[in-house]
Amino acid sequence: MEVRYLISGDSTLVVEFGDKISPEINGRVIALMRALDQRRLAGIVEMLPTYRSLGINYDPLMISMEELKGEVEILRGELWVSYKFRQRTIEIPVAYCGEYGPDIENVAGHSGLDVEEVVRIHSTGEYLVYMLGFTPGFPYLGGMDKKIATPRLDVPRKLISAGSVGIAGTQTGIYPIDSPGGWQIIGRTPLKLFDATSDKGFLLEAGDILKFVPVDADEYERIKKELDQNTYRVGIKGSKRWEELE
Repeated sequence: MEVRYLISGDSTLVVEFGDKISPEINGRVIALMRALDQRRLAGIVEMLPTYRSLGINYDPLMISMEELKGEVEILRGELWVSYKFRQRTIEIPVAYCGEYGPDIENVAGHSGLDVEEVVRIHSTGEYLVYMLGFTPGFPYLGGMDKKIATPRLDVPRKLISAGSVGIAGTQTGIYPIDSPGGWQIIGRTPLKLFDATSDKGFLLEAGDILKFVPVDADEYERIKKELDQNTYRVGIKGSKRWEELE
């Protein structure tokens, strides 16, 4: 696959893999990011993955742009041929309907389905985290069934609670913090996607796979209590590592 190298400012190289949103292109973006991370290349300050490109912020006093491009070419030509990246699958408990999902009736009405079918469809899919943005830790997800696609609200809300799960067009996502927003809110998770007091900060990363797990109000409150007590264990399968292909 051909790539384009773009310059952004005086210390960022953008590696662009295509002009559309697709799991294959995004997989290349994540693969390059993970490979460079494992390489622990001196001079890389930060990497910013998007749907179809990787922004690499570097220290020009430690590595030149041409040297960085050379390293990228080495990884493209060698590492990806014999290795693949193993993705994590993360379970996201969600209380749908009621106070947690005030717009789920809108989604059901627009889709011509009943509420139970909306919940079933939304919670049986697997969603790829293409990128994080908008607010700290907000996941842009791919993979939602178009049967429940619903336009944004005509009038955005001034405040949406952290953990709210929403639909906008053909996308679904989770609000990590209290913030304004115009997505149709169908549920809420007690999990903290962004925690400024944590060393890691973010629960999710680009390249993760999410599965939404329906829970009732009692289970939601139990999980929330356990999170406050640091006794809840998030359901995560797999690990972020490279493994050699046979």
